[in-house]
Amino acid sequence: MKQINLQDKLRIKFKKKGVKMIASETVFFSKDTIIGKNVTIDPYVVIGKKVKISNNVRVYSFSHLENTKVENNVTVGPYARLRPGSVLKTGSRVGNFVEVKKSTIGKGSKINHLSYIGDSQIGKKVNIGAGTITCNYDGIKKNKTKIKDKVFVGSNSSLVAPITIGEKSIIGAGSVITKNVKKKSLALTRSNQITVSNYKRKK
Repeated sequence: MKQINLQDKLRIKFKKKGVKMIASETVFFSKDTIIGKNVTIDPYVVIGKKVKISNNVRVYSFSHLENTKVENNVTVGPYARLRPGSVLKTGSRVGNFVEVKKSTIGKGSKINHLSYIGDSQIGKKVNIGAGTITCNYDGIKKNKTKIKDKVFVGSNSSLVAPITIGEKSIIGAGSVITKNVKKKSLALTRSNQITVSNYKRKK
């Protein structure tokens, strides 16, 4: 008789609780994993220690979660990495190739692609553009980034901590922000574009 290993037991346990798994043999759990109702987990997902997933959550393929709390109506991935200390509030979205560490993502906030969010507190309904990073480490210590409600951060921005971005403010794409931004403000740092007409390269 074939002996059932721990992972098989956990998969059977969660299936009985109603967790939907596509290619369940590629999904890995920890003994302390907690999962709510109406949760779907796609292939090749790894759930490490101390992960709690609430209701109506979708975890897309190739995502890795560890010491993370995921609230209701959240989507994760594909290719997302949630590191220790991450909290995803109700209705938030962490998309493909996004890494979150020791940060809270507020209700309805979106980090859809290609971003690093570390040591940060993000408010409600914030949009983080592609390629945005929080520069949290100065070589000696980790610093905090605070982004208030309804902030729009343009793509390819670097937020140099410690820093606070005021509510309803906008960060222009391609900016390196090193100073606090007041609420309802536009902040951007950008070199002037130079265009040389009829330019010919030297042979």
